[in-house]
This record gives sequence, C-alpha cells and structure tokens, in this order.
Amino acid sequence: MTPRAADRARYDRATAHLDAPLAVVDLEAFDANAGDLVRRAGGKPVRVASKSVRCRALLERVLAHDGFAGIMSYTLDESLWLARAGFGDVLLAYPSADRAGFAELSRDAELAAAVTVTVDDTAQLDLIDRARDGGAEEVRVCLELDTSLRLLGGRVRIGARRSPLRTPAQVAELARSVARRPGFRLVGLMAYEGHVAGVGDAIAGRPVRSRAVRLMQAAARRELAARRAAVVAAVRAVAPDLEFVNGGGTGSVQHTAAEDAVTEIAAGSGLYVPRLFDDYTSFTGRPAALFAQPVVRRPGLGVVTVLGGGYPASGAAGADRLPVPYLPEGLRYDPQEGAGEVQTPLLGSPADDLLIGDKVWFRHAKAGELCERFDVLRLIEGDRVTATVPTYRGEGRTFL
Repeated sequence: MTPRAADRARYDRATAHLDAPLAVVDLEAFDANAGDLVRRAGGKPVRVASKSVRCRALLERVLAHDGFAGIMSYTLDESLWLARAGFGDVLLAYPSADRAGFAELSRDAELAAAVTVTVDDTAQLDLIDRARDGGAEEVRVCLELDTSLRLLGGRVRIGARRSPLRTPAQVAELARSVARRPGFRLVGLMAYEGHVAGVGDAIAGRPVRSRAVRLMQAAARRELAARRAAVVAAVRAVAPDLEFVNGGGTGSVQHTAAEDAVTEIAAGSGLYVPRLFDDYTSFTGRPAALFAQPVVRRPGLGVVTVLGGGYPASGAAGADRLPVPYLPEGLRYDPQEGAGEVQTPLLGSPADDLLIGDKVWFRHAKAGELCERFDVLRLIEGDRVTATVPTYRGEGRTFL
C-alpha cells in the first residue's frame, strides 16, 4: 500500500460515520508542517498568516508551537475580532477603508495596543484620522515596501502590484510623515515577496519554464535583499525603536530569514500545504487539509460523478486554480466539464472501484480559501476524528 493509499484508508475510517461533503485537517501533518516552517526560519519568529488558516482553533494550535509569534490578518474587522478574542499581536497586512473599524480601534486602548495597521500612502492616514470619531488612542502603523523585480529599466515588472513605496527615500519620507503626525506610532515594516514565496519553480512537464522561474527568483532575492536592507536602515534612522521587519512567505522562508535586516517571517499556507506547493524545490510539506465529495453517479466504465466540487481558488484563472482529485490516486477531470458547481465527473480506472456514497478526497489549490466553503473542520489524529472545530464561516465571520 502506498503512503497516499494508507492516508485514504485512514481518512475513510475516520469519517465513515460522516456524510460528505466535508473538510478535514490531519493534525499530524499540520504539526509536522509547523515544525518545518520553524526549522526553515532559523530562529526567527514566524508570524502566522490568518488568511491561510481561517480557523481560530488552528490559529491557537499553531501559536502554541515554539517559534510562532503573532498573527498576520487580512481585514480590519477580522483583526479586531481576533484581538477581542485574546490574540495579543495582530498585524493587519493590507490597507483598510473600514471607517467604523478605525473608530472602534482608536477608542479602545486594548485593541489599539494589540492591532497594527499597514499603510503605504498618507491618504490612508487621512482616512484613519477622519474615522476616529473622537477616539484618541495611538494607532500602531506598519509601512509596506514594494518587492517587485523591475527589469529592462522598469519596463518589465515581476511581482504583485501592492505598495507604491519602492526606494529607501520613498519609505523614509512616509516614515517621517507618520512620526510627525499626532495619534500614530510607526512600529514596523513589511514586504511580501510573492513572486518568490508564492510561485512554484518545479512545474510538472515544463522544465524550461521551471528553469526560468528559478533564475528569476534568484535574481529577485538578490535585488530585494540589498534594497530591503537599505530601506530598513533608512526607516530606522527615522524610527530607531522599530519593533519588527516582516518578510517572507511559505515558499521563501529560509531565504528571507537569512537576511539580517528581517526580524520575523510571515507564513501560513505551509501549514495546510495546498496543491500549489507541489511545484516547489525549496521545501516539501505534507498535505494536511483536504475535502471529500460523495460519489452520487456511475455514468459508465471509468467514470464516477461526485456532488459539487467546483471550488476554484483566487488569482488568474487557469487549471492550476482548481482543486485536484487526490484520493484515490489516478482520477482526473473530464476536460469538457472540469470541476462543476453541483456535480463533477471524474475519469480514470479507480472510478470502477468506487461505489455510490464513497468519498473522493480533493486538495484545494490554495490554503485558507477552502474554509470559505465549509462551516467546520474535522480534525483527524490517526484514524479518528478527535475534534470538530468551526471555521471563520462557521462562526458567522465571512470577512471578504
């Protein structure tokens, strides 16, 4: 029996009393992945990205591991909710226009001490000031650096379109604006190198593209390390007591941690290890989060149909954004139908061994987005479900 077949047998035994659709997290794999992230971080604390987990119970579990410290959140509403729940160090990694949230933040001393907000423009500071509604608490601020790689004199850009702040002078100028402005305190700097951390470099069947990605990423790491060090020096000249410099992502943990200027690493997707991480040479994780759909039809030889399954991930549309049929091994989508809204045909010889009501196990393309589909996660240890915990959705929290 292959390791994947053994996992399938365990998951089927653990959930035999449960009807699909359902989602599970294998805790042994989850904890092993957490340990791998800490090892690759080389002694620097790992701030867990909540968007990649979207389950409070699992955020609490990973933060109980040595080597993890703090949360990187994705909306202000989520940040305040987590802080009220007792998470004491929440970095909101995306600018917000939530005026009601900023009013609440600036009126509550405990929330203001727990939550740090990210800005890259003085207009965002203006919005916060207008939203205060009498709140006088000091707002903790983090600046974000553009990490994209520019080639051919800037005519080619590789990387996400995030912050407009690129040079040491630009970041230092905004740092001075924050320092001069009453009601704000500059405490951090962040830079997410998604084109390094979030792009696979060993794409199956595409050796030339894989080689090109590796060359691009090596160049991007060198360029960013030098520029980030200069930016940090410029910002520390303005704010000598800067508390943290955050960088990284699951795919680049060890590379970013090697930079002296970086004080902490951000990661989250590496806890679940979704299918997009199958294309990396920098690390190998264990798939920990899966979902099961029930077989409801057997249209013919070599074909079964499962209920639902059309759960595409965000990003540029393409086949790599679809979940992948994972267990039993050897199933594939019908190219004429793909993953469907209410039913999904699956092709392959393993289909002939599946009966009505059997489970087919899938891996989502990305990490936390799976939790937008399910109210609860079944936590598996060995061949038993040992706990059922709510996702954000199960707690009535759909922040985006």
